[in-house]
Amino acid sequence: MNTELLLVEGMTCEHCVMSVTEELTEIDGVSDVAVQLVPGGASRVTVTSDAPVDADALRGAVAEAGYEVVRS
Repeated sequence: MNTELLLVEGMTCEHCVMSVTEELTEIDGVSDVAVQLVPGGASRVTVTSDAPVDADALRGAVAEAGYEVVRS
Protein backbone atom coordinates (compact mmCIF):
# COMPACT_ATOMS: atom_id res chain seq x y z
CA MET A 1 0.00 0.00 0.00
CA ASN A 2 1.19 3.47 -0.87
CA THR A 3 -0.29 6.74 0.42
CA GLU A 4 0.16 10.24 -1.03
CA LEU A 5 -1.05 13.45 0.60
CA LEU A 6 -1.96 16.33 -1.70
CA LEU A 7 -2.93 19.86 -0.69
CA VAL A 8 -5.49 21.13 -3.20
CA GLU A 9 -6.63 24.77 -3.60
CA GLY A 10 -10.09 25.88 -4.67
CA MET A 11 -12.29 23.09 -3.35
CA THR A 12 -15.31 24.53 -1.52
CA CYS A 13 -18.12 21.95 -1.55
CA GLU A 14 -19.11 18.31 -1.90
CA HIS A 15 -19.36 18.70 -5.69
CA CYS A 16 -15.67 19.66 -5.68
CA VAL A 17 -14.89 16.58 -3.61
CA MET A 18 -16.80 14.33 -6.01
CA SER A 19 -15.07 15.81 -9.07
CA VAL A 20 -11.56 15.37 -7.66
CA THR A 21 -12.35 11.90 -6.32
CA GLU A 22 -13.73 10.77 -9.67
CA GLU A 23 -10.67 11.96 -11.61
CA LEU A 24 -8.17 10.45 -9.14
CA THR A 25 -9.89 7.05 -8.98
CA GLU A 26 -9.53 6.75 -12.77
CA ILE A 27 -5.74 6.44 -12.34
CA ASP A 28 -4.60 2.81 -12.55
CA GLY A 29 -3.75 1.40 -9.13
CA VAL A 30 -5.60 4.01 -7.06
CA SER A 31 -7.77 2.13 -4.55
CA ASP A 32 -9.08 4.95 -2.34
CA VAL A 33 -9.36 8.74 -2.21
CA ALA A 34 -10.22 10.56 1.03
CA VAL A 35 -10.79 14.32 1.11
CA GLN A 36 -10.75 16.64 4.11
CA LEU A 37 -12.48 19.74 2.77
CA VAL A 38 -11.08 23.07 4.03
CA PRO A 39 -13.14 25.92 2.52
CA GLY A 40 -10.99 29.01 2.08
CA GLY A 41 -7.78 27.00 2.35
CA ALA A 42 -5.97 24.02 0.90
CA SER A 43 -8.00 20.83 1.27
CA ARG A 44 -6.19 17.60 2.17
CA VAL A 45 -6.55 14.79 -0.33
CA THR A 46 -5.17 11.38 0.63
CA VAL A 47 -4.67 8.97 -2.27
CA THR A 48 -4.12 5.28 -1.50
CA SER A 49 -2.76 3.01 -4.21
CA ASP A 50 -1.36 -0.49 -4.65
CA ALA A 51 1.99 0.91 -5.83
CA PRO A 52 3.52 4.39 -6.08
CA VAL A 53 1.64 6.63 -8.54
CA ASP A 54 3.41 9.22 -10.66
CA ALA A 55 3.07 12.68 -9.06
CA ASP A 56 2.40 14.25 -12.47
CA ALA A 57 -0.53 11.86 -13.00
CA LEU A 58 -2.01 12.94 -9.66
CA ARG A 59 -1.54 16.63 -10.44
CA GLY A 60 -3.01 16.13 -13.90
CA ALA A 61 -6.11 14.40 -12.54
CA VAL A 62 -6.69 17.20 -10.03
CA ALA A 63 -6.20 19.80 -12.78
CA GLU A 64 -8.66 17.92 -15.01
CA ALA A 65 -11.24 18.36 -12.23
CA GLY A 66 -10.50 22.10 -12.25
CA TYR A 67 -8.30 22.48 -9.17
CA GLU A 68 -4.63 22.90 -8.35
CA VAL A 69 -2.26 20.83 -6.23
CA VAL A 70 -0.28 23.35 -4.19
CA ARG A 71 1.84 20.76 -2.40
CA SER A 72 2.29 17.02 -2.52
